[in-house]
Amino acid sequence: MAGGWSHDGAVQEQIDASTEDEVKRVRSRLSGGESLQYCEECGERIPEARRKAITGVRLCIDCQAELDKKSSDTGGFNRRGSKDSQLR
Repeated sequence: MAGGWSHDGAVQEQIDASTEDEVKRVRSRLSGGESLQYCEECGERIPEARRKAITGVRLCIDCQAELDKKSSDTGGFNRRGSKDSQLR
């Protein structure tokens, strides 16, 4: 049920758009190709199991965790059509 200025299904469309945007963002960060044997940040050896599990891995676990912490601040809510975004 829609209310106000929104049409039926508007909330679900916003949820779907948010999900699609996040999937695109995450996929864009995936690497491809051959995995490196040594981390391109710190030079530590990347374990064989990690290289087999993740195609095109370029960072060791510690460096990847640090990168993930830094990039977790990006992303968030898709505010398309949000009343909240119109009030700010």
